[in-house]
Amino acid sequence: MKYLILSLILISAFMTGDAQIKRGHSAPEISLPDMTGKIVRLSDMKGKVVLVDFWASWCPPCRKNNPHLVEVYHKYHEKGLEIYSVSIDDKDSAWREAVQQDKLDWPQMIDNKGWYAPSVFAYDLQQIPASFLLDKKGVIQKVDLEGDKLESAIEALLAN
Repeated sequence: MKYLILSLILISAFMTGDAQIKRGHSAPEISLPDMTGKIVRLSDMKGKVVLVDFWASWCPPCRKNNPHLVEVYHKYHEKGLEIYSVSIDDKDSAWREAVQQDKLDWPQMIDNKGWYAPSVFAYDLQQIPASFLLDKKGVIQKVDLEGDKLESAIEALLAN
């Protein structure tokens, strides 16, 4: 019975997540603790262009992407960009060490249940890194952009 209930919850989460993560729809709410333990809600960032970034300390492609995110953040933050990073690390110490090593100086949150984290289900993640670029109203405009395409999309959204 326990497995049946868990299966139904997971199926529901996948179905709900799939319906919510499409471009043109509002981003699913995330409320997670930051590095100080303070709960930070994604919806509190409405009014800014937001890049929701999912990653983990144990993910080589994520760590390879972090230096570019640092550049993007420093280039566009004063113009209205915010990054809401969500680590799915299950080890708080590994997450904190990676944030420090990679010099990630924007809001860092953790959903420490790995692939079973509620945010993973809400955003229907199949892999990381994964990112969702939101407009100032909190609507998903682009998914998984990198490099110049990411910067062009940020510039366009900041201009609106």
